[in-house]
Order: sequence, then structure tokens, then C-alpha cells
Amino acid sequence: MGILQEILLIAFVLVAIALIALILIQQGKGSDMGASFGAGASATLFGSSGSGNAMTKITAILATIFFVLCLVLGSMTANSTKQTNEWENLATDSAPATVPAEEKKPVENLPPEN
Repeated sequence: MGILQEILLIAFVLVAIALIALILIQQGKGSDMGASFGAGASATLFGSSGSGNAMTKITAILATIFFVLCLVLGSMTANSTKQTNEWENLATDSAPATVPAEEKKPVENLPPEN
């Protein structure tokens, strides 16, 4: 994994966390009616009309960055070679595999021990 890929992966995670947090902060469309009657928190950080526009724009920008990073990281890792697992084939490196049945000698054909 190259240094560029690691930087893009860190940026991808940070954008994803920021996008999730921003979406959770936003109010739903149905909350406007309750806020007009005094039931909701009508005093927002950006004012009553500006919060939707600014947060919607930031959400759209973060979503675009998220999808672009997703496509770039996907294309970078699509042609990379997969590392082999050293635990896959233990028989060839250390101990021999079990002996097949036709190579085993019967007990009666063994020479006598002295």
C-alpha cells in the first residue's frame, strides 16, 4: 500500500465521519411546522432560514468528496496483487503431507528387528 493510498484512506474515513455527524445534526423536514408554533428549538446557529441552505450545501459537498474518494480508492486497489497467506499451504514448507495409502508398507513385509 502506497503512501498516497494511505493518505486517501485516512481522508475517506474523516469525510465519512464528518458526513455522518453533519447528517445527524440536521433537522428533518417535518420539524419546521413544530418550530413555527413554538414547540421546537427555533433559535438555531444560522438563523431560521439559513441553516438548511448552508448545511445542505456542506452535506452535498461532503457527499461528493466521499463518492470521488470511494471511486479513486476503488480504482487504485482494483489492479493490486493479493498477498499470499503463509498459513495456506503448511505441508510444502515444513512437515511432509500424509503418505498416500498405496505408498504405505504393510506391517508383515517389514524386515525383522534384531
